[in-house]
Amino acid sequence: MAHRGRSSTHETEASVAGRPRTDRTVGDYSPLLFPAGGILAGIAQVLLLDTPAVEAFLLAFLVIVVGIQGIWAFLGHYFRSDEIAAFIGWPADNPFQKEVAFGNLAFGVLGILCLWFRGGFWIATAIGISVFMLGAAIVHVKDIRETQNRSPGNAGAILWTDVLTSLVLLMLLTLYFL
Repeated sequence: MAHRGRSSTHETEASVAGRPRTDRTVGDYSPLLFPAGGILAGIAQVLLLDTPAVEAFLLAFLVIVVGIQGIWAFLGHYFRSDEIAAFIGWPADNPFQKEVAFGNLAFGVLGILCLWFRGGFWIATAIGISVFMLGAAIVHVKDIRETQNRSPGNAGAILWTDVLTSLVLLMLLTLYFL
């Protein structure tokens, strides 16, 4: 049953790109690929480059989870807006998707720039993305509570990665700059 114009994973007629959407797929868990890539890159830096662990994981998370994932999210929200809206369980044809896309692009660029800029730049990037992601998590939880929207893009892996990525970044930031 739809809630205020939103789709649900329980609906047989809800669609993503015109396909019926009744169960979760591997794509629903794609937000987990970026943190996994950050963990692997951090391990590689420690083992191959002898980088201190906290620095290695902080840089890897900033570049891969904030940077590359931010650009990936931009591409989805901008070029596949209606499909992403359906995945989240929100209405299509909403120009807000394009605005979110540019927010993602901005953080994506900042994350990539962390390869060259350090210090206060890392602090600003990590705090900025954490505010953005924790704010998104609050919106998702509110939507779950008020409309029972349990679509995978609202109540799935993205909700957990919004919270956990922010906490990991802030913890690594604290350890690195103490």
